[in-house]
Amino acid sequence: YQRRVHGISRLKMDDLSRLLMQSLGGGRGMPSVDAPLNDTSEQIQISSMALLKMLKHGKAGVPFEVMGLMLGEFIDDYTVRCIDVFAMPQTGTGVSVEAVDSVYQQAMHDMLKQTGRQETVVGWYHSHPGFGCWLSGVDINTQQGFEVLNNRSVAVVVDPIQSVRGKVVIDAFRLINPQIAMMGKEPRQTTSNIGYLQKPTVVSLVRGLNKHYYNLVINNRKNDLEQKMLMNLQKAKWSEGFHLSDYQTHTKSNEKVLEEMSGLSGEYDKWIQAEMKKTKKEMVVSTVGKINPALRLAQNIEETMTSNIVQCLGTMLDSLTFQFLIRNSIPVSYTHLTLPTSDLVQISVVAVALKKK
Repeated sequence: YQRRVHGISRLKMDDLSRLLMQSLGGGRGMPSVDAPLNDTSEQIQISSMALLKMLKHGKAGVPFEVMGLMLGEFIDDYTVRCIDVFAMPQTGTGVSVEAVDSVYQQAMHDMLKQTGRQETVVGWYHSHPGFGCWLSGVDINTQQGFEVLNNRSVAVVVDPIQSVRGKVVIDAFRLINPQIAMMGKEPRQTTSNIGYLQKPTVVSLVRGLNKHYYNLVINNRKNDLEQKMLMNLQKAKWSEGFHLSDYQTHTKSNEKVLEEMSGLSGEYDKWIQAEMKKTKKEMVVSTVGKINPALRLAQNIEETMTSNIVQCLGTMLDSLTFQFLIRNSIPVSYTHLTLPTSDLVQISVVAVALKKK
């Protein structure tokens, strides 16, 4: 019994000494237990501009699929960075899309190099309008062509219909080598110690996810300028308050509101007469669930006055803007005549600044 206790205590001492050696950096050069570990997961970093271009291109093509090329760089053995994208000629239907002009792709790539885009093609993207992110048989064939050129190419799928503000339905894929699949090995290069994969949908699993292809982690890296651009994307300009509505539409809206106010006036008169005949408690009980004509009248008056004041101010600004442009011999084209008031106000402000210079 004493020999057994002595053996156990010796094992615990050995484990303790091993941990101490690791924490001090010794023990055959092993890293410290608390040392930061590098992320060795396969991932793709998509810039904000590239993501916006993908979504805009995908929404413009609804209900058909669209596709394009991704430009970027291979940072290391695990990370791919997508900086920009561009569309290309294609034949698309509601369920498939194929590129039709390889010469255009090369010519576009050469022209982008002249503008300072020295990045290489890191893969391609296409849209699945309304039916999730996965690869069809045609998509797998297209991805095979890209992986022949570079086995690290990535296929990105975006759903412009299911994507809403604050949530983008997007995923990235690579094909699984059949030989690796037959050997039962993990197709990814290694597992990740940080980050995570998207939870696969039932549709993607049925369509061959983790059988014919696997997905990658998508990270959205933004610099300070991109962060400012995204923060200002939904802000209303100061000149938007001067936007004019169509004259005929505005007139009909005024007539409709006045007719409603005329009916509400009669209802309000009946409301007052009922108040004089009933007690406060009876009045509260009898008006439950009914429209209060006084509140509705006040709301209609405020909205009507606001819209008419804005319409009058916008019309006055239009007149002053055109007078200023003509007085200062600034050419006014038909395009200017069709611009909304908010743009005309901005044109006049720019013209004043140029005149001062």
